[in-house]
Amino acid sequence: MPWTEKYRPKYFEEVRGQEEAIKKIRDFYDNFDKSGKGGKGKKAMILHGPPGTGKTTLAYVLANETDLEIFELNASDFRNRDKLREILKPATEQKSLLKKGKIILVDEVDGISASDWGGLAELLSLIETTNYPIFLTANDVWDKQLSPLRRKSEIVQLKEIPYSVIKNVLISILRQEKGFIDNEILTGIAIKSKGDLRAAINDLQVAIGMEDPSKVLTSERDKQTDIFNALRLIFKEKATTRTLGIFDDVKMPLDQIILWVEENIPAEYQGEELAGAFDSLSKADLFRGRIYKQQYWRFLVYENIFLSYGIAAKKNPDKIYKGFTSYKKPTRILKMWMNNQRTVKKKSIAQKYAKYVHIGEKRAMNEFPLISKIIKSNPKISKELKLDEEEIEYLKSFD
Repeated sequence: MPWTEKYRPKYFEEVRGQEEAIKKIRDFYDNFDKSGKGGKGKKAMILHGPPGTGKTTLAYVLANETDLEIFELNASDFRNRDKLREILKPATEQKSLLKKGKIILVDEVDGISASDWGGLAELLSLIETTNYPIFLTANDVWDKQLSPLRRKSEIVQLKEIPYSVIKNVLISILRQEKGFIDNEILTGIAIKSKGDLRAAINDLQVAIGMEDPSKVLTSERDKQTDIFNALRLIFKEKATTRTLGIFDDVKMPLDQIILWVEENIPAEYQGEELAGAFDSLSKADLFRGRIYKQQYWRFLVYENIFLSYGIAAKKNPDKIYKGFTSYKKPTRILKMWMNNQRTVKKKSIAQKYAKYVHIGEKRAMNEFPLISKIIKSNPKISKELKLDEEEIEYLKSFD
């Protein structure tokens, strides 16, 4: 079970770093007109802030503390106005069967695109008539198209969580899991999460299963964290205009990003979705080939469209993609890295041999199969050439 779910707070006192937001949420609910007669206060609240700061969690905590049923929708449900009316309108009118009340949660409302205006209009209408408080979550609430929604709602910003608070949460989780990680590594995980508690907990769960947990903090891991977040947005979120720029901030060449996407598509998509995603990937690769072969760099925009929006749009619009997926580093990258390492060792041995016998490095590389047999024939030669342990091991494996 993902630790982000296992240790999700159930009560406000367990939530860390969002005291101001909690107070506003409580005030909003306490002052909400539950009579259905229509008070002066607003009936919806938008919780906005960076990923991993607890927007969805706070709505669930409120429901748990007040013994309320929670009815959750995702932005993907807004693609069909009739469907939204069919699902959401009854939820805003009918009483809860098992709980004393109800709250409506609309997750990732900033995922609504221009084509979803019908759904947005329906949501605004339901906010006017609802008998239950509506909570909406958004990463970016200041999108121009959400202006009507902002006017109808109270707005509460969730801040990035301080690294010291994140570290204390990680320590608490480790105690409950009876695990141990060096204090410096814990600090590093907390700092590198940049206020995203969910990302920090995911990193902790990965680190605890590694022989060397410090590897989660390497510079390569920083790049991977960026690509992990980008993949989550491509594979789990709705395709919008923002999807097009998803790889712009990933500190990784587009060629490597293609390999990451190729490796992890099967972890998320199946059936027709899988075929469609690979079709978009193949088109991205087609434009990539044309760019390199013909130097048509204007094709770069098409490569990016198919790689980002094209793959994201292949998801089933009626399905909500949630849960934790462990994305893997491309095996092709690993193979290329191993091959490069072998080439580096081969070259360093050839350089040492060429210098010792006074021949050119190019000749030594060309004659390496013979040279390797000469070196292996007598252990004294390795010492004479001052080969290190890795170079000697490479020679042993070279056939």
